[in-house]
Order: sequence, then C-alpha cells, then structure tokens
Amino acid sequence: MKYRKLGKTGLEVSALSFGASSLGSVFRETDEAESIRTVHTAVDMGINLIDVSPYYGLTKAETVLGKAITEIARDRFILTTKAGRYGEDEFDFSEQRIIRSVDESLARLQTDYIDILFLHDIEFVPFEQVAEGAFLALDKLKQQGKIRYSGVSGLPLAVFEKSLAYTELDAVLSYCHYSLNDTSLLELLPLLEQKQVGLVSASPLSMGLLGNRAVASWHPAGEQIRALCAKAAEYCAAKGEDIAKLAVQFATANERIPTTLVSTANPANIRKNIEWTDEPINEQLLREVLAILEPIHNLSWKSGREEYNTRIDV
Repeated sequence: MKYRKLGKTGLEVSALSFGASSLGSVFRETDEAESIRTVHTAVDMGINLIDVSPYYGLTKAETVLGKAITEIARDRFILTTKAGRYGEDEFDFSEQRIIRSVDESLARLQTDYIDILFLHDIEFVPFEQVAEGAFLALDKLKQQGKIRYSGVSGLPLAVFEKSLAYTELDAVLSYCHYSLNDTSLLELLPLLEQKQVGLVSASPLSMGLLGNRAVASWHPAGEQIRALCAKAAEYCAAKGEDIAKLAVQFATANERIPTTLVSTANPANIRKNIEWTDEPINEQLLREVLAILEPIHNLSWKSGREEYNTRIDV
C-alpha cells in the first residue's frame, strides 16, 4: 500500500481508503459480522482511512463501524465522518445541530474524537446557512477536541471553490470527478495545492457506472453516460478484463490525489481492491476504454441548488 500526505494536516493516508457506506446496507442488505470482518481486513491490509456518515443507512453504517473499530487500536486508522445530512431530503447545517451531530456520531462510533469532520452535501442548502452556522460549529468542535480537522463534501466542484473563497478548510471530499469517465477534479487541484487542502476522492466506479452489475435506478446519470459506460464495461469483459479493476487502478495511480474511497461490505472484495492497486495497469486497455468514453468525458449531472452548479473564478 502506498501512502501520501493529506494537505497540511500532516496525516499520511493510504492511496486506497475505505468508504463505510456499504455497512449501512445502502446498496444491498448486509450481514453485520461480514461487515465487521471487511473493516478488519481493510486495516490489516494497509488501509488507514475510514469514512462514514450518519446519513448512510440512517445511522446503521456508523453503528456497525463503531462495533468494528472497537477491536482495532485507535492509532491504526484515521476516522472521518460527516454532519448536516440526515436523510434523503433532511438537512440541518445550524451550529447547534452540527455540534449535537458530532456527539451522536462519537457515541455510535464508540470513540473520543473524529479525525476529520466533513459537512455533508452542502449544495442542498443556501451557502449562507453553512457559512453562518456550520462553519462556526467546526471551530468550536476543534477547540473542544472532538474533531482534529474539518472540511466539506459535495458533488459540484463549485462547492469547494465557494467554501475556500469564504474560509479555510483542512480537507475536502469530492466524488465522481476522478474516474475513467470524468477527470474534472484535475481542474480543482491547483487551488487545493495552493491552499494545501487535503483531498479525498470517492467513487472511482462513478457510483456503479463502471461495473458489471446493472446501474441502480436512482443513479442520476443521463442515458448517454449510462450507455457508454456500459459499452466500456462490456468491452473489458469481452477481453477477459474487469472494468472495476481498471477504474480502481486508474483512480489510485495519480499521486496528486492522496486517497480514493471504495466501499464494500465483503472481505474478499476489499482484499481484491487493495491487491489491484499493487498490480501494473493494462495501458493498452486503458487507452481503448478512454477512447470509448471520450464522448462523455467530464459530463456529469446537477446536484443541489443552482448556485453550486456554476463554477466561480478563484
């Protein structure tokens, strides 16, 4: 496993990190014992960053993860969770709710502190609410020793541009913007590097677009994106290759991106993902797949309020 510096935090994070959303049964019904074994396998094989949220499985993921990490020495992993989003359409970024949310997460996770707290999907509320409430809470939580570092998460890249134009952040969590079909996250890297902001990139499979299973009905991608990703997956399969392997290798190869989150509740799957990162990428296959995906390169979908779906000059 390779390790990279996470901005100015001083943390050294594994190139592949563990997204605990699967532990909340958000993709399929999961077995708690198997979920716990998955976490242990991930840490034993070198993953040292684990990300979760009270939103995943409506607190189930945090609860199951809490049981898993009680059996692991606390200095063996970096724990990140989120606050502000609690349901499909339930958001509260007030100062009081963010502080209470962290206390609730600490209880479920059975730990004394969170290494990084991300404000979860801030694009669904007016930026003023986050600025006047949640950002104030982050400072208080640091002073109280309940969190070490803080940041924001969201889909539109403008989430990070708006936030960094307003305040200092230790880290950001971006998803679906560094994968075979979308590398627009590269446009944000100069700003993050200038400000020494740590970057966690998630969803190298574009929330299932770059896989061999049917894409979930809720997936927000348009028909063209779905069709070409499916074509690329079929192309890999016809050559005896797994597009998921190519996607994970591609996402973790860029040293400017400190860590990439993958999520599973299956020990064999996380073992496989970790082993992939140590294998050389099939450069010929990569070129062929990127050519298939070229017509949809950097095409995404809207998320949240319009103010976050327009890039700003920074």
